[in-house]
Amino acid sequence: MARGTVRPLVVENTAAIRGDTVARPVATWLPATITAAVPLTERSRSLRLVVPGWRGNVPGQHVDIRLTAPDGYQAVRSYSLATSGPGEHIELAIDRLPDGEVSPYLVDVAEVGDKVEVRGPLGGWFVWRPGDPRPVQMIAGGSGVVPFVAMIRAREAAPAGNPFRLLYSVRSPAAAMYRDYLEHSPVGTTVNWIYTRNPPPGSSRPAGRLTSIDLDSHVIPVEQDPLTFVCGSTGFAERVSQMLIERGHPASMIRIERYGDSR
Repeated sequence: MARGTVRPLVVENTAAIRGDTVARPVATWLPATITAAVPLTERSRSLRLVVPGWRGNVPGQHVDIRLTAPDGYQAVRSYSLATSGPGEHIELAIDRLPDGEVSPYLVDVAEVGDKVEVRGPLGGWFVWRPGDPRPVQMIAGGSGVVPFVAMIRAREAAPAGNPFRLLYSVRSPAAAMYRDYLEHSPVGTTVNWIYTRNPPPGSSRPAGRLTSIDLDSHVIPVEQDPLTFVCGSTGFAERVSQMLIERGHPASMIRIERYGDSR
């Protein structure tokens, strides 16, 4: 149940675009209860929910979340899952948007015990299935790291021999979601960082957007036929995917997830 004033619905996260595939929503809404709320950065936190009847998900999928105000007004947003597998517990990571109507509630107001509704899992294109032997390259911008956390966790739970790499572009160390987890070198995954505004002391790379030189330095070479996932704002995803194609990566091996916030 959403509390406080609910403003007119605005487009906050258009996570339905998956390459050339639009995910079809699952019709059934399931009641969910928040069981944990943990800050990730100054403007984001993770939420764990128990969802009776949840049928599990594969890494990379997302859900719709619906809030209902006391006057009956409803708002729906899509959020990536940071967890995968069977069971009735899921984890989301929410980044607060200053002009949003759902994310500020989930980050600043919602409490353990509060109820929401969940629809999903959604999406079948932007997913990694344990057992896939191909090398995996993940490239994230900002909150686009969330589905990759699900993939990396699944990789740790079922260790495989294929290389896993994450290239994470973020404003500063303090803005990195799941920073502690990623800095402690998840088993089997190499993590490289790009800081666009405030790099940490001693960083050899100056602040700036991710470039083709960064891709040459940190992305699995095209000769190894990696399956490459790119997730971030629309501008970030389109720019990075174009640079990958210019470097010879086949478009068929690049999977994109993008959201509406252009920053």
